[in-house]
Amino acid sequence: MNRRTFLTLATFTGAVSLGIPQGHAAPGHDEFPIAEADADLVPAKYRRQSVAYDGGERPGTIVVDTAGKFLYLVQPGGKALRYGIGVGRQGFSWSGRAEVRWKAKWPRWTPPAEMVARDPLAAKWANGMPGGPRNPLGARALYLFQGKVDTLYRIHGTFDPQSIGKAVSSGCIRLLNIDVADLYERVKPGAQVVVRQSGFNNLRSAEVEKPKPAKNPVTEHKKHRTPAVRRNFNLDLDNGAR
Repeated sequence: MNRRTFLTLATFTGAVSLGIPQGHAAPGHDEFPIAEADADLVPAKYRRQSVAYDGGERPGTIVVDTAGKFLYLVQPGGKALRYGIGVGRQGFSWSGRAEVRWKAKWPRWTPPAEMVARDPLAAKWANGMPGGPRNPLGARALYLFQGKVDTLYRIHGTFDPQSIGKAVSSGCIRLLNIDVADLYERVKPGAQVVVRQSGFNNLRSAEVEKPKPAKNPVTEHKKHRTPAVRRNFNLDLDNGAR
């Protein structure tokens, strides 16, 4: 499979079968290598780190901030582990509370019937793609439910570190494989998940903001605003969409 084919498959992460996840590996063992060096390929603020947190949730809760492109795992003592994320189109489509019902190591991915009908790459895996380095769900997946209802919302890995900190064309919530493997070990089934689309107004970060330079009243009026650019999520997969 060439790189173009892989990137195309990687955009399918938002469509996952509704069955119980398969592809579990023995605890402490990985069937395939996980690239720790991927963490060096993302901006420093999106690397896993401990931050101050006063969001109000109990320790063990996962909080997803789709606007900021961060996932927080709340810790005791006013702290949280913060992970950088990439947010797919499906990731922006839902907010609320859920719980982690299933976890999977190197999860199996099954495309839906409509995708199989229109795309020969998906049709090849109509009965499911085994977990592995070419699977778009990455090294781990957490499956979110509300009661007995599958939200279709997934927290999963990615083989594309450049997508972290960005809005991407498809999928739900993606982390570096090294990060989702870390999260997987820390989170137990039944853990509460809060997904917020509007960001945080009451969250203090451990990062210290640098003071802003004073404005020059003589030159300030010469500045003008750059027009805002809207991101187009309807990307053409053949043009390298991720």
